[in-house]
Amino acid sequence: MAQDKTARRQRIKSRFKSTIIGTAARPRLSVFRSNKQIYAQLIDDESGRTVASASSLGNKATQKDTKIEQAKVVGKEIATEAKKAGISSAVFDRNGYLYHGRIKTLAESVRENGVTI
Repeated sequence: MAQDKTARRQRIKSRFKSTIIGTAARPRLSVFRSNKQIYAQLIDDESGRTVASASSLGNKATQKDTKIEQAKVVGKEIATEAKKAGISSAVFDRNGYLYHGRIKTLAESVRENGVTI
């Protein structure tokens, strides 16, 4: 049976929903990607709060860059925010997206900037 992209992503996301849980010591790094922007946030699921967030939306410097370069900048920003919050490792939640392209670039950028995923 044919599914659109959103339904397919939701099915993949629900498969891993119970296994990926963020804690205060090791929050969940959740990534959302739209056609134009990319968003990342560190979430503590135990207390239900967002520890840090970063996106390409409000960043004027990334608007002229390609989407891959935007993902790299957002990865660097979220890693910097994580270090400010005293976080050195996180659980990566790719949110049902395949691990390539912008998602892979963001994850590698976070790792390069000192946060273990």
